[in-house]
Amino acid sequence: MHRTASPYRCSALVTLAASLALLAGCGGGDDDDDTPAPEESRPQDALTFTPVVETSFAALAGSAVETDRWTGVLNGAAYRIEVPKTGWNGKLVMWAHGYAGSGPNLTVGTPIMRRYLLDNGYAWAASSYSKNNYDVRAGIEDTNALALNFVSIAGSKGRTLAAPSKIFITGVSMGGHITAAAIEAETETTAVHKVHYHGAVPLCGVVGDNELFNYFAGYQVAAQQLAGVPMTSFPVTNFATLAPAIQSALWTTFPTQTNAQGDKLKNVVMNLSGGARPFYAEGWANAGNQGNIWASLGGDGTISGILNKNVLDTTGLYYKVDASSTDKTALDDAFNASAFKITPAPDANRLRRDGLRWIPVVNGEFSVPVVSLHTLGDLFVPFRMEQVYHDRAKAKGNDQRLVQRAIRDVGHCAFTAAEATTAFDDMVKWEAGGAKPAGDDVATAATVASPTYGCAFTNNTPSTEDYTAPDVRAAFQAHYPACP
Repeated sequence: MHRTASPYRCSALVTLAASLALLAGCGGGDDDDDTPAPEESRPQDALTFTPVVETSFAALAGSAVETDRWTGVLNGAAYRIEVPKTGWNGKLVMWAHGYAGSGPNLTVGTPIMRRYLLDNGYAWAASSYSKNNYDVRAGIEDTNALALNFVSIAGSKGRTLAAPSKIFITGVSMGGHITAAAIEAETETTAVHKVHYHGAVPLCGVVGDNELFNYFAGYQVAAQQLAGVPMTSFPVTNFATLAPAIQSALWTTFPTQTNAQGDKLKNVVMNLSGGARPFYAEGWANAGNQGNIWASLGGDGTISGILNKNVLDTTGLYYKVDASSTDKTALDDAFNASAFKITPAPDANRLRRDGLRWIPVVNGEFSVPVVSLHTLGDLFVPFRMEQVYHDRAKAKGNDQRLVQRAIRDVGHCAFTAAEATTAFDDMVKWEAGGAKPAGDDVATAATVASPTYGCAFTNNTPSTEDYTAPDVRAAFQAHYPACP
């Protein structure tokens, strides 16, 4: 897609170590065969990807900071590294790009806050990852490996650098998943390439890990049922041929205008994606959001071969079709009683002996400051991700380490560089001993539903580094509810 140990943590690591020991066949008696069975492969492992080799990348236009800029390939992944020629502050920022599709070519991204990083003396590095598709495991390992090789790569390029005093991580969408998972206790224990990051800024991230895929599955279940072609088994092998009929049954003009039956789906998705909130209606009618969602439906639950078995689970979802009341109604209960339930294979994303899970988890078990951003109208990686992240962190006693901010826009990762830069700057000041920065309450429904929700941290000051061109965003914003 976009495109200091604590008691709880020690306990978690002990439990994790025990689980890994069991998986590896440890602790058997004299009659047991202690040789672990080999780990199985998956379709993703059979694919071949090729890093796009760059000889250089351009200096940042308009920047007064002179830099060393290096490119290369490490462990099958392309990389970019940039370090100020003078005045490096000794800190390294790892950038994690978003989903890059399923094609064979591996390309590198550039951080949205690049200008801020250079102006403030940071070095940054970014990996293409050694695999495309939704391979967060590869993303973490290759990003970590690049961080561990930062000094040696600099040396091979003719510059001697000390080891970074601190390493931070930030990224967008799938890269936000990589960012959040990279600081988890489980990741720090099970990763092959181990890096301890000092702080993180996940942007528009899949910070609810598998809950994103459950959301897509719930959308499909509800859409099929409302369109009169209810799911009766899983996977739905002919979904591509069903899709046009479903859209015709629920929209008068797809994707902008639903009919009365489609309005029920609109209400379902509002609640599955984070509840009533500003910019939901605009996000629902956004062609980019709906296009991304529909491109994500109809799978078999293996996340396009990242897993070998179905991971989807809709048994915990509740479909709110009745917009006449915020409470559950008889209409809602009847719809849910008849809705098909997708159940996962219990070991689809199990712990592994050879490194990270195939889809690394975001359990809320982290020990460093985190500041996250999410646009309210994003329905591809919905705002609900932040609510899941909040709940998991709170359950682990880590909500005081997490600051979350809502941004008033509809696009996936449609931040200004000013918004992302402020989040990163606030995180590093907090990590250095400053006060905990302010954030938004993502958990209280009435707060999220307020017409002015998200005004505090939305900054429409444009720049050429924005993911959405300034004139395009300005045109969008002109039609959106204004902040006081």
